[in-house]
Amino acid sequence: MNRMPSWVRQHLAALRALLVLTMVTGVIYPLLATGVAQALFTGKANGSLVEKDGKTVGSAIVGQSFTDAGGNPVRTYFQSRPSAAGDGYDLTSTAASNLGPEDIIDTLPDPGGADEAAKEGKQSLLTQVCARSKAVGELEGVSGARPYCTPDGVGAVLKVFPDHAVSVNQACPAAPFIATYQGLKVECAQPGADYAAGRTVPIRGNVTTVQVPADAVTASGSGLDPHISSAYAELQAPRVAKERRLPLERVKALIAEHTTARALGFMGEPAVNVLELNLALDRS
Repeated sequence: MNRMPSWVRQHLAALRALLVLTMVTGVIYPLLATGVAQALFTGKANGSLVEKDGKTVGSAIVGQSFTDAGGNPVRTYFQSRPSAAGDGYDLTSTAASNLGPEDIIDTLPDPGGADEAAKEGKQSLLTQVCARSKAVGELEGVSGARPYCTPDGVGAVLKVFPDHAVSVNQACPAAPFIATYQGLKVECAQPGADYAAGRTVPIRGNVTTVQVPADAVTASGSGLDPHISSAYAELQAPRVAKERRLPLERVKALIAEHTTARALGFMGEPAVNVLELNLALDRS
């Protein structure tokens, strides 16, 4: 009786192992895991989808924007926190901005720049925070002032030279947020100019009270956070109540109903699910 060559036997054994492992890990285990998830965690396993009038309108665990076609906030709804995921809450681009507290100097748009990036410029994290705070303040009818922010919503940062200083985030012909610094005249910034040799000096200003909460001006690490802080929800309540012609106390009661407590009673802070709160408003 002829025996198969050893190399053939080795290949057949490898093929059998491949087929068995494919069935176990590629068919049996996924079906088992899916079955257990559907039996025990049906809602979460299917994405915690939220429906309105029989149609899926979002997920309870993924945030979304409540803006019009032009990107402007819809005044009858509570607004979510900013998102750095793609163009905002993009599930295919979940990410943070990866900008840190030392990112305080803008790249000003330069029409004569060598490429599109130079022509468009780039806002620093500080200017993004300042611009968002100013916009939220205007929307909610409160002061959007923050330390290290100019009144026009950019980072209050100087580059100081021996004979002058430059407000590097305020492009000419803007008027600098301060006229002088330690006896030096402060100038507006010329797009495309190199100010790297100057000493960087952030200016705190005299802001003592910040009315716009931090989560209203900063994105979450995933860019998909469905919650806002209780403080941000309370800030928005008067606007929403006015736009919907509802008693303010009714709106605040809805906020309380959709506020989740700290995890395990001590981790994190209470948070408000924006989508669920807005759907509750529509039912009011």
